[in-house]
Amino acid sequence: MQYSSRANLSDHIADQIRDMITTGALPGNSRINEVHLAERLGVSRTPLREALALLVSEGALDNRPRKGNFVRPLTSREFEEIYAIRPILDVEALRLAGLPSPADLEKLRDLNEKLHVAKSALTRITRDDEWHLLLVGQCNNSVLLDLIRHFILRTRRYELAYLEKETNAESAYREHQVILQALANGDLESACEGLKQNLTSGVAPILAWLERSGDVADG
Repeated sequence: MQYSSRANLSDHIADQIRDMITTGALPGNSRINEVHLAERLGVSRTPLREALALLVSEGALDNRPRKGNFVRPLTSREFEEIYAIRPILDVEALRLAGLPSPADLEKLRDLNEKLHVAKSALTRITRDDEWHLLLVGQCNNSVLLDLIRHFILRTRRYELAYLEKETNAESAYREHQVILQALANGDLESACEGLKQNLTSGVAPILAWLERSGDVADG
């Protein structure tokens, strides 16, 4: 694959590393060995370092002086702090975006159906993220949208466990359907309430998983 700039290549490398962190291929608290990772991904050290710096800024990695970059462990505290913010950001963005066009509403329905039939947790997360970004995509506040994208990336590792279960994926699909129906009815306020419910319904199951997981750091 050809990339138009080094920045695009770094972004692609960051995407690959995010997926490795999300799936546990790079577990929490593990040190990033740049030489080995560059060989594993088939890339040079310069764009890899740029990708790692981006992941540090996102909070996926910790940079420890004189020690290097480490995968940030999952914690109940971080999860609760992140998930307290998402409903505020996304709901406000939906209010600013307003009712979607018929074409966008159809795209949202199509994406939700793709989420419904997805077989892997990673595919479900990808479709869910795409759905939420499209839902608020017409928001005229670019700073707010950037914040949402940032927090989406930070929540992916936690949502993996939630969306691994088909019953949870089914719940997300049904909650999206409620939001879509409200939008189709021209009821933006009900859609916002539905979105808030969708962004909070996974909190208890994910916290329960965090408490059971031996790989999770104390909050």
